[in-house]
Amino acid sequence: MSTGSKAGLDALLTPEESVLLLIDHQPFQFANLNSHEPTMVVNNVIGLAKAAKVFDVPTILTTVLEERGGLLIQGLQDVFPEQKPINRTFINTWQDARVVDAVKATGRRKLIIAGLWTEICVAMPALQAAGEGFEVFAVTDASGGVSKEAHDMAVGRMVQAGVVPITWMVVLGEWQRDWTREETVPGVAEVQMQHAGATGVAFAWEMQLLAGHARSGL
Repeated sequence: MSTGSKAGLDALLTPEESVLLLIDHQPFQFANLNSHEPTMVVNNVIGLAKAAKVFDVPTILTTVLEERGGLLIQGLQDVFPEQKPINRTFINTWQDARVVDAVKATGRRKLIIAGLWTEICVAMPALQAAGEGFEVFAVTDASGGVSKEAHDMAVGRMVQAGVVPITWMVVLGEWQRDWTREETVPGVAEVQMQHAGATGVAFAWEMQLLAGHARSGL
């Protein structure tokens, strides 16, 4: 079972305790993604990755058989241009020692996972890592399955094992936690404007209005 508090302040994520694992956001996987609109998952996982970069959360990228399934989607690779994804043969990412060693090297126990597909590439490592004492969070809207049923059943199965389902904007909000953390506010605002849909549009509009007032001296 995943360890850690399920209620109270300690149940929330902090940047200092988190490590992010992004699994198999590749063309072959997207080709049979039917639980979500694919462009939404692309948007969300890139937003999640950018948020991790804002908060200096260690992020591990991994692919499976990329020579056949395709390279990591470009928008995600562009967030970490210097990082070569760990290319696996194991379907279960947590059986690849390189991935596990990379996670453990961070010294962090709150493991946040997103990937394609939810029922296989997210559920398998989430279940195993939870059984090994990690506090595991599955980012459901930056992941997706071959059908809505497959995705939903995977989330339910993970919840039974103590994995916490969460969405990418919640991760961002818990990492920020307090708007007086001014050093990350510009980065958070940029991520929201680029990836938070109507929230981002409204925020950009607000900034435009404030800039206009400043120019007019109001």
